[in-house]
Amino acid sequence: MTTSTSPLLEVRDLCVDYDVGGALALRRRTLRVVRGISFAIAPGETYGLVGESGSGKSTTGRAILRLTDVSAGSITFAGSDIAGLGRTSPLSYRRAVQAVYQDPAASLNPRHRAGQAVTDVLARHGVTDRAERRRRAAAAFEQVGLGNEHLTRLPSELSGGQLQRIAIARALVLSPRLVVCDEAVSALDLSTQAQILDLLRERQAETGVSYLFITHDLGVVRHVAHHVGVLRAGEIVEQGTTSRVLDSPSHEYTKKLLAASLSPHPAGRAARRAARVAARGGVAA
Repeated sequence: MTTSTSPLLEVRDLCVDYDVGGALALRRRTLRVVRGISFAIAPGETYGLVGESGSGKSTTGRAILRLTDVSAGSITFAGSDIAGLGRTSPLSYRRAVQAVYQDPAASLNPRHRAGQAVTDVLARHGVTDRAERRRRAAAAFEQVGLGNEHLTRLPSELSGGQLQRIAIARALVLSPRLVVCDEAVSALDLSTQAQILDLLRERQAETGVSYLFITHDLGVVRHVAHHVGVLRAGEIVEQGTTSRVLDSPSHEYTKKLLAASLSPHPAGRAARRAARVAARGGVAA
């Protein structure tokens, strides 16, 4: 983990609006789904963004990835406001900021061999030599625990955990500075989750990559994040170091999320049980 004081990514007073209500102008209205949130991610660190479905987590990630427009506020990456980049993201930004999503199979062509998911990315970013692309794809697979035999398999021949490893290999092969992980392990069983989370931490220790980890799972955040922000209805209601927020929450919403968490982590277990008992009117289960 780096000791740099300058953030790699700084989100300040971010607002994102969606137009809803249909095609007719009289029926359309503007819905603000992200409401003035601010947070920062240092180089080599992980920021966990947690909250219920519909809280604005994924919309925030999409804004950082420039997949949705920013209505107000700023997103500064490596000292540059990305809102000023124009409608098209430059290749340098798309190389520096990558993403890993919940369903890796949805982003893989079912007719293409798994290795092509990585070689195609390298080709788009200027690696013209075919042999070099294959060499780097094999190295990327090895770094995520996959062998050469996986390069030639179709997505349908691979498990969910293997597909997510391929998605991670594809994201990391370009040596990005930031990876947005949007519910990246939520579809995996607990054993595979732990393997993928350990893999991400290993790659971070080796390369210094930063992560924005978007999830509803507080156990996942505790495992990977240095800092955490709790998002409710588009607003961050609490943020700080992961240990402080999860072990000594100050906001009632954070306490409710923790009480409902099924995380097996022993830290805070007594407090979570007390909160659940209180919620049931003092009746222990």
